[in-house]
Amino acid sequence: MMLAYSQRRLGYSEVARDAVSEALARTVATVARMTELGTTPEAWSFGILRNVVVDSQRKAYRDRRLNDTVGVASPGPSEVHEVNVEHETVRQAFAKLNDLERDLLELRVVAGLSSEQVASALSMSPGAVRMAQARALEKLRRLMPGGE
Repeated sequence: MMLAYSQRRLGYSEVARDAVSEALARTVATVARMTELGTTPEAWSFGILRNVVVDSQRKAYRDRRLNDTVGVASPGPSEVHEVNVEHETVRQAFAKLNDLERDLLELRVVAGLSSEQVASALSMSPGAVRMAQARALEKLRRLMPGGE
């Protein structure tokens, strides 16, 4: 689940795998704090992964600005083969969501974390997570062809 999340945010590359490795290393290093706060391992590790992914995206942005080139990793041949028209349509609509909306839907719907786990990972209340999720799903529906 962590690799899938990382790949959706960073592309199908070593960068995504490195982000998961870094997140797991940080999770192990901070397990005592997780216990103190009473959060679940899933929420804790996804919260850390989210931060690692954001850091990686910032670094890529800075590097891109320094090099003045755009180098986005593209999926390999097997991934391209698996993508059908429906998946691509969903991906395009998903890309139009803001970062918080994408994070909420990826953690709640794709990764299957509870609202309490997502709340812990995103520093929100469980009620705010559920409300934001409902709004994000509605926005995603409107962004889909024929959704308006």
